[in-house]
Amino acid sequence: MEVKMSRPGPNILWVVTTQWRGQAWGGGGDKNAKTPCLDALAARGVNYRQATTPHPFGPFARAAMLTGVLSPENGVKHYYDSLPQQARTIAHDMGEAGYRTAFFGKWHLAKRDPEAALVGDGHARMVVPPEARGGFGFWEGFESGFLLNDPWLQGSRLEEPAQFSGYQSDVVTQRAADWFSRQSEPWFGVVSLEAPHPPYDAGLPVGINRQAPADIELTANVPRDELVQRRARRELAGYYGHIEATDRAMGRLIEGLDETTIVVVTSVHGDMHGAHGRFRKGWPHDESVRVPLVVKSAPGRTAGSSSDEAISLVDLPEMTRAWSRGDVWICARERAPISMPSVVALPDQCDYEWSGWRSAKRKEIYRKNGTQILVFDLEADPLEQCNLGLVE
Repeated sequence: MEVKMSRPGPNILWVVTTQWRGQAWGGGGDKNAKTPCLDALAARGVNYRQATTPHPFGPFARAAMLTGVLSPENGVKHYYDSLPQQARTIAHDMGEAGYRTAFFGKWHLAKRDPEAALVGDGHARMVVPPEARGGFGFWEGFESGFLLNDPWLQGSRLEEPAQFSGYQSDVVTQRAADWFSRQSEPWFGVVSLEAPHPPYDAGLPVGINRQAPADIELTANVPRDELVQRRARRELAGYYGHIEATDRAMGRLIEGLDETTIVVVTSVHGDMHGAHGRFRKGWPHDESVRVPLVVKSAPGRTAGSSSDEAISLVDLPEMTRAWSRGDVWICARERAPISMPSVVALPDQCDYEWSGWRSAKRKEIYRKNGTQILVFDLEADPLEQCNLGLVE
């Protein structure tokens, strides 16, 4: 008896950035951010205003996003853990559904040497072997290295790491666009960009100017401490420049796609930037936990709409499988799980393990021992300035 396979649906693209917090674009209400491309995409799609990362730190979030399984259950508990080679990812699912699958850009899930430098050519040139590429049929990227200019790439069509001249977001999106344009069969692709991750003082491409720190508008939850405000303004001046540059690169990529392509734009986590006197990520506050999430051309969704569903990056595989079948996907839960499964011993990062949940109206955070430490009424207090829980 002949078994007929179902025909793949539309092309589906995830554009995943790094450290782009949920408020930092036009649809998030941030007046400092220049994001015409993301704003235009939201006008053609859905803005998920309450979207969160399940874990506000790169490897944990990336593992959850690709597998649909929270950390540490997906095998990634510590910062230097690699994604297990036997882990099933969305690439396996989409490949079996008849899609060509491709990954471009930052991976940050390979086995790394904890003693090696995190920043620089050494990390950027590290070879990610085929068996460690999450099941993607085509793979071209880099482990990490935080080189926002002149990135090193290696993979399916590059036997050895090769350096490319230009701004990283431009290089990666242009090479991805070239691959997409050559496909004659339905494809699922992930374009993973390092920006707007530090270094915030990294050079910007032609046409993008860094804002003057004095012109940056800080939110009310940044303490009136001279050192905190000075650092926040200095870093944000570069941060918004990298957001503008990456927004432009994403826009060029998306413009070249078929109009029916389902496009997702998001980030693996945010950055505190001085809010509550904190910097970087890992913290349970919204600047770290909430991320932009815009989806264009999803089945059953109205263009230009917004949603307060408690959606998380861990939902992306399930959503994508549904879209590939032409099904409407709606988030059934009322609150999204959020946690830091371990402490990452790097400067400025959160120094304790925690878990909890977030809905459109409320957030509750607990220490590893079960002690409740943070409770916020997000409707009345969106900047989380009044802790209704235990104050230590």
